[in-house]
Amino acid sequence: MLSHLSIRDIVLIERLDIDFSAGLSVLTGETGAGKSILLDSLSLALGARGDAALVRQGAEQGQVIAVFDVPAVHPVRQILRENAIEDDGDIILRRLQTADGRTRVFINDQPSSVAMMRQVGRALVEIHGQHDERALVDTAMHRDLLDAFGGLSERVTAVRAAWQEWRQAEQELSRHRARVEAAAREADYLRASVDELAKLDPQPGEETGLAEERARMMRAEKIAADIADAQEVLAGNGSPVPQLASLLRRLQRKEQEAPGLLEEIVNSLDEALISLDAVQSAVEAAMRESEFDPERLEQAEERLFALRAAARKHNVPVDDLAALRDRMDADLADLDAGEERLGSLEKEASVCRDSYDAAARALSEERRRTSEALTEAVMMELPALKLERARFIVNIDSEPDDRAESGIDRVEFWVQTNPGTRPGPMMKVASGGELSRFLLALKVALADRGSAPTLVFDEIDTGVGGAVADAIGQRLARLANSIQVLSVTHAPQVAARANTHYLISKTGGRDRVTTGVAVMDAASRQEEIARMLAGATVTEEARAAAERLLRETVAVAG
Repeated sequence: MLSHLSIRDIVLIERLDIDFSAGLSVLTGETGAGKSILLDSLSLALGARGDAALVRQGAEQGQVIAVFDVPAVHPVRQILRENAIEDDGDIILRRLQTADGRTRVFINDQPSSVAMMRQVGRALVEIHGQHDERALVDTAMHRDLLDAFGGLSERVTAVRAAWQEWRQAEQELSRHRARVEAAAREADYLRASVDELAKLDPQPGEETGLAEERARMMRAEKIAADIADAQEVLAGNGSPVPQLASLLRRLQRKEQEAPGLLEEIVNSLDEALISLDAVQSAVEAAMRESEFDPERLEQAEERLFALRAAARKHNVPVDDLAALRDRMDADLADLDAGEERLGSLEKEASVCRDSYDAAARALSEERRRTSEALTEAVMMELPALKLERARFIVNIDSEPDDRAESGIDRVEFWVQTNPGTRPGPMMKVASGGELSRFLLALKVALADRGSAPTLVFDEIDTGVGGAVADAIGQRLARLANSIQVLSVTHAPQVAARANTHYLISKTGGRDRVTTGVAVMDAASRQEEIARMLAGATVTEEARAAAERLLRETVAVAG
């Protein structure tokens, strides 16, 4: 609940601190005393739009602090935790509004945003009046209120979980279908490429081997003629070896006839023949080494050119062609498997959709049963509020194909203000006073379900007579048994039922006026209610009537 409100330099309020308590609190005062300023200040702390005009004239900035005492399990604490804001103890909303239009927001003394303050504020306070039924503007809130009245939170959670599972399955299906379609567009290219590379059958390191072999054969081709010439000189018809060998033999035979004379010549010729023999062996080896098959050279060149052409085509190194072939082959396999996976995902998405549809239909049926009970509960409140000829209608429009996280239902509160008139949305059909009373009846029917812990009613009793005002007071008091209720009122019948009565008044002279708020004791409260009954001049009859009204409401409450 709202436990404390501190206001500094907002319009006519210079300095104001108010402590609030549980139950029904009313704020009364003469017209123009500043009741609307008080609510504007509270709204500012709840995230309403800032305005430089709110700053008191002559001040550089205005400030509003609202302190809330809420249970540890209240959903607003989860909102704070999700946004990394400490939630120990009271929840404190502080708003600074400068005279130059700037605004600053603090939640539990941590800088925050207006949007965040507004989200927190909506979870803590609802402000309702003839022209500010904020909880009823958004039709999604109507559905939430209906669910809260019927205690359908578990079913709503189940539908939300089923919706999320279905959406995740649909998203995965969509992503996989896109991949399969993209792969299918490339399938012909992949198959042609795989066939081409399979025929080519590139091997790792093959390019290096072929290049070396080709270079060797090309070098051998260049020196083969010279080696052949050397062979011809050494072993051909003009070879000197036979002549030298014949000469060596003749000299060896003559060597004995002239000892010592031919020895050196014979030895040198012998060594020369040995060297020539070695040269001839080397030449023969070189010839064997330099031998190559021109056809093999052509084959090696064709193979090398084919590998390099494929590498250029696929924009990869030659040594990566084998890996590319394997990868393309795997992609084709994935395509086939992907088509199988696609069918599996389609079945999975269908199962999730059917599961959601079943949960959503069950929730829709529960909502329709709950709508009957809510309609009956609201209708019971209408006669006392002088709306006995009116009808309250929970209009549910269900569209099975319009799947949403909250189900398939669009819920909107409708009314028929008089027999024979066309029913329609409450916000459009009901007048200001009727709207306030419909709202009150709805809130009483809901009690503390689907409501913020603090309700503020701004002059919802405007323009109604004594009996209706008394009925409004009774229902506000009934509401206050379960949640905190603040009511700005001009009706003495409402004020008499309050647990706490605040008087709003203006003080000061011609040049400086301020708004103040005071908690009234029993005597001053009776005087204020007498003023509300009598008007400008408080008579003894009015005082007696006020005393009687207070006594009667206390007796009824007891």
